[in-house]
Amino acid sequence: MSDMPHPRSPLASTTVVGAGREQPRLRKGPFLLLALLLLVVLWRGATRHAERDRDAAAFQQAQADATLSVRVAEVKKVSAPYHIELPAQTLAFEQARLFARATGYIAERRVDIGSKVKQGDLLLRIAAPDLDQQYAQAKAQLSLSKAQLLQSKAQVEQSKANLNLAKVTYNRASTLAKNNFESKQNADTAFANVETQTANVSSAQAGVEVAQATIEANQANVERLAQLVGFKDVKAPFKGVVTVRNIDVGDLVSADANGGTALFQMARDDVLRVQVSVPQTEAQGMADGLEAKILSPELGKTFKGRVTRNAVSLDPATRTLLTEVDIPNPTGELRPGLFVRLVLDIPRVRPHVNVPAPAILFGAQGPRVAVVGKDDVIRMAPVAIARDYGTSVDVEDGLAGDERVVLDPPVDIRDGRKVTIRQ
Repeated sequence: MSDMPHPRSPLASTTVVGAGREQPRLRKGPFLLLALLLLVVLWRGATRHAERDRDAAAFQQAQADATLSVRVAEVKKVSAPYHIELPAQTLAFEQARLFARATGYIAERRVDIGSKVKQGDLLLRIAAPDLDQQYAQAKAQLSLSKAQLLQSKAQVEQSKANLNLAKVTYNRASTLAKNNFESKQNADTAFANVETQTANVSSAQAGVEVAQATIEANQANVERLAQLVGFKDVKAPFKGVVTVRNIDVGDLVSADANGGTALFQMARDDVLRVQVSVPQTEAQGMADGLEAKILSPELGKTFKGRVTRNAVSLDPATRTLLTEVDIPNPTGELRPGLFVRLVLDIPRVRPHVNVPAPAILFGAQGPRVAVVGKDDVIRMAPVAIARDYGTSVDVEDGLAGDERVVLDPPVDIRDGRKVTIRQ
């Protein structure tokens, strides 16, 4: 018993478990030390991170409070007309497709494509024997109707004479019948004859009216056929040039504009129409009488004209206003169907402020500009862009026209920022 250690002795580091076995006890000191070191490391890291955040915020604040060095430009208020250049095309002032109004064969052709003609010049002749026969028959029928009218008038005169004879006979018979020298039956027969001859006069007069109506109908038919006979000679409806020819001598043509083929196509080119589609932004200032210039790159020349007419209503598909400019072309240098450039100076509806494009700052708030005040402090002004010219823009609202704006403003520029102006 004397050899066993005391329970409170330092050597007592084991605990009896079971019969003859001992389990070692865990020491808490090393774990506490390790946890303390971990806490120190975490605290140090958090402290350094917070210091870096404070330094970054201070740097950012210093940068934000620092005076910016910027370039500026002065905006200006403009009321001069818009100077625009638009694509356009030239058209003939007048153009027509000529069809045959008489059925027959082409007997003579005097023009070809490119032929210059004057109004009323003969283009071709059509041989139409059937039409000639119809015309001759119609004239003969008219002559017959006139003869029938004379016959009807003669019948009227004859009926009137018979009526007068019947009246005389009736008067004699009625007088004799009153004195019993003639039978009453003969007097009644004479009276009936008067009525018969009166009806014959009315019938003859109606025959005259029928004959006159027949003459009028035949006269109208003769005039119609005479006009058709006149269409055997196809003439130029206006001064111009033949642009299309679809027939030749010997071809059969029909008087049918729906199913027939056009004989010629003509165009008037001493004056040209220049058609252009003006965008909606410029359409408000468009008016007849504005001066216009036509630039032809092939000819290397400029032609002058004036806006003559416009469609008034915009095309809903393209939001453009169809406009025409008349260009005198006495020498024929310009041709219909050319692609040209049309230059217009369109008056402004109201003045705008012109701003350099690099001064516009786009963001969630919309387009804005940084205006530099008299004390060199920034004021952010929202603007409404009316027109973009590429290097500059016109704005409607937000500027008065006497401000200085920052060129290429940084994204962090804000109201109240102090700036210095550099050249």
